[in-house]
Amino acid sequence: MLRVRPFRDSDLTLGLKLSTQAGWNQIAADWRRAYDLQPDGCFVAELDGAPAGTATACVFGPVAWVALVLVDVTLRGRGVGTALMRHTLDFLERQGVRSIRLDATPLGRPIYEKLGFVAQFELARYHGTLPAGDPVPGVATATAVDHEALVQLDQEVTRTDRRKLLLRLFAEQPGATRLVGRGAVEGFVTERIGANAVQVGPCLARTEEAGRRLLADARHRHAGRPVFIDVAVDNRAAVRAVTELGLTVQRPLLRMGRGEPIIEDVPSLWASSGPEKG
Repeated sequence: MLRVRPFRDSDLTLGLKLSTQAGWNQIAADWRRAYDLQPDGCFVAELDGAPAGTATACVFGPVAWVALVLVDVTLRGRGVGTALMRHTLDFLERQGVRSIRLDATPLGRPIYEKLGFVAQFELARYHGTLPAGDPVPGVATATAVDHEALVQLDQEVTRTDRRKLLLRLFAEQPGATRLVGRGAVEGFVTERIGANAVQVGPCLARTEEAGRRLLADARHRHAGRPVFIDVAVDNRAAVRAVTELGLTVQRPLLRMGRGEPIIEDVPSLWASSGPEKG
C-alpha cells in the first residue's frame, strides 16, 4: 500500500540518504533549511510501511516552489513520485497558491508534464574546478545593512518575494554574500557548500559588467574548488562568462510552471540558487 504522510524532523536522515543515493549535491543543512522554511509542506511516501520517497514545497505568497522530489532507486516505477506530487499539489492549492514552479531533471519532466506543468525556460548546470584569479575591484562583502536592498533586487528579477529564503542563506554563511554597488546595488552573489561542489548562486545583476565582476569574484574566492553554477541558457552573457571560467555543462534543467506564469528577468538572472528554490 502506498501512502503519503507529513515529513518529520526524524526524516531528515532519510532525505539526505535519498539525495546522496541520487548523486545530488544536498548536505544536511539543505534538508534542514527546506524543512524549517515550510514544515507543513514537506512529505514522505511510504510503500508497504517503508519510506520510499520525499517531496518538499515552499510557499512565497502566491508563488510556490516544489523540490527534492526523490524516490528510492529500488522503488522507482511504482507510482511513488506521482503520488508525492499529487499530494504536494493538493497542499499548495489549499494554500491559495496561484503559481507553482520547479526545476525539472530529464527524469522528472514526464511526470510533471502529466500533472499540468509546462516548460518556461532551460537552464544548464555548469561544473568544473575554478582556476586562480585576481581580486576583483568594486566587489564587497554584504552586511546586514545591505540585506533589504538584496531582497528587493531578487524580487525584481524573480518576480517572487523570496525574503525568507534569502535571509536564511545570509544568516547561515555570514560574509559569504558579495555585492556590487553598495547603496545602489547593481548585483549580488552568494553560495552554499554542497556534497559535491560549491553551489554558486543566486547571482543577480542589473548589468553585464556587474554579473561578470561577481562571477570573477567567485572565481577568486573559490579557486581550486569544484563548483556548480546553474545558468539560464537564454542569458548569453552569463553562458559566455561561465564558459570562459573553464566550466562545462554537467546536465540540463528545465524550469517549469503550473498556474499563472511567472515571467522572470532572465538577462538579470546570472545564476539560480539551485533547483530547490529557483
